[in-house]
Amino acid sequence: MYISNKLRHILGSILLTTLICLAVTGCSDKKDDVVEIKSKVLVFSKTTEFRHASIPAGISAIQTLGVQNNFDVDTTTNAQMFTASNLKNYAAVIFLSTTGNVLNNDQQGAFESYIKAGGGFVGIHSATDTEYDWPWYGKLVGAYFKNHPELQDATLEVKDGDHISTRHLPERWERFDEWHNFTWNATDLNVLLTIDESTYTGGDHGADHPMAWYHSYDGGRAIYTSLGHTNESFQEPLFQQHLLGAIKYAMGE
Repeated sequence: MYISNKLRHILGSILLTTLICLAVTGCSDKKDDVVEIKSKVLVFSKTTEFRHASIPAGISAIQTLGVQNNFDVDTTTNAQMFTASNLKNYAAVIFLSTTGNVLNNDQQGAFESYIKAGGGFVGIHSATDTEYDWPWYGKLVGAYFKNHPELQDATLEVKDGDHISTRHLPERWERFDEWHNFTWNATDLNVLLTIDESTYTGGDHGADHPMAWYHSYDGGRAIYTSLGHTNESFQEPLFQQHLLGAIKYAMGE
């Protein structure tokens, strides 16, 4: 059968296009073939003072939440990760039970720039026992740790049941943990949880004792929960959902 040069050229182009399509994408319109770009968070757990035994449990819980909710998790105790070029890779930075002075001046500057550019911050438990000489950080996390009584059961009260980190919680949530008192709290906080001091011994804030909160700060998003001293905390479904909501808020979701 005679095929003209023009037709031969057209057929050749169609064949070439088809082969390229198959090689690169498979030419499938299935949704399963769509590549989803994951967000990524950095879990920072450096300590220069007391180091909580629950940090590995916290890391493991956050990694599991990442797998289940399609975000990647990097973990480190290395403050050299706090550079402008590196931090821009993360949707949120999580201070997991950090204590003491954990960043030098340059690293502090990089983290401030990250937040000012719209970054997210999650503080867990002793994140408030961190960087007492860095006022910007104190305002970011929202408080500084003072002391705590012995570990015991107590009842938390949900003050904002519409937030992504608390909407799954009962109005009164009884649980076992280490309950922090604070030397100071920022004034612009949106309180998520308070603790009923009549349900345990050792509280010194009276009727208004916040335990978790969030706020917009210096261009970014910050959320803190005082909960999470024990290994068992990170195995509690309610606490895991509370933590997941906090991470999603910080990531901008």
